[in-house]
Amino acid sequence: MPRIAIITGATGGLGQEFVREVLRENVDEIWAVARNEKRLGEMKTKFGDKLRIVRCDLSISDDLSALFHLMETEKPDIRLLINNAGIGEMGASTGFTDDEIVNEININCKAICLLCNHAVPFMLAGSHILNISSASSFQPVPYINLYAASKAFVCSYTRALNVELKSKGIICTAVCPGWIDTEMLQKEYNGKPVKFPGLVSPNRVAVQALRDSAKGKDMSICSLFVKYEHFLSKILPHKWLMQIWLNGIKDYV
Repeated sequence: MPRIAIITGATGGLGQEFVREVLRENVDEIWAVARNEKRLGEMKTKFGDKLRIVRCDLSISDDLSALFHLMETEKPDIRLLINNAGIGEMGASTGFTDDEIVNEININCKAICLLCNHAVPFMLAGSHILNISSASSFQPVPYINLYAASKAFVCSYTRALNVELKSKGIICTAVCPGWIDTEMLQKEYNGKPVKFPGLVSPNRVAVQALRDSAKGKDMSICSLFVKYEHFLSKILPHKWLMQIWLNGIKDYV
């Protein structure tokens, strides 16, 4: 039975860094899950035969069903599940279309829960689940409202799941980075360059997340800057933190 890792959103900046780091782990194969088949093919060329490309759009039910069928058919020994896929846009909540709202919830929340439930039966003691949340999960965040709320869901869900799966010896870790220097960042808004305090590389986040998961932590917080943000979210009223955030983005909204 092959020992595998499953990484969603594998073609993105953070996803590729997880692939790079997991290649050093004790797994026989990495299932790189993403919707862009061309970029998956480029990753296969880049990272080698240990990578198995799995084209799947997590917002589409039929694609998810096909991925679950693959699990049921092959019955792999899943040592690591990294739910990295996610989307988010900056803007007023009322400016999003119905489809945009549903799509973000499906990818950021629904797909993670379904993937965890379908993967757990194929995970033994010592396996790990990493769900990518965000520092924006620490408090409400206007103008990335839906994204922040979805990441708060991911953090809460993951930490509770960690308790539920303790008896099985499966560790679940909510990864809560701040700004990561990837293509997902909206570098310009209304014609103005956006500043990202505490910006870190995706490799730093991936390395820290895997290290924290190996230690059995239910949260991974990368960098002193984000740890400080987490601390503030516990001692200051959230309405103050929201106002601080609004002051910081006043040039962009």
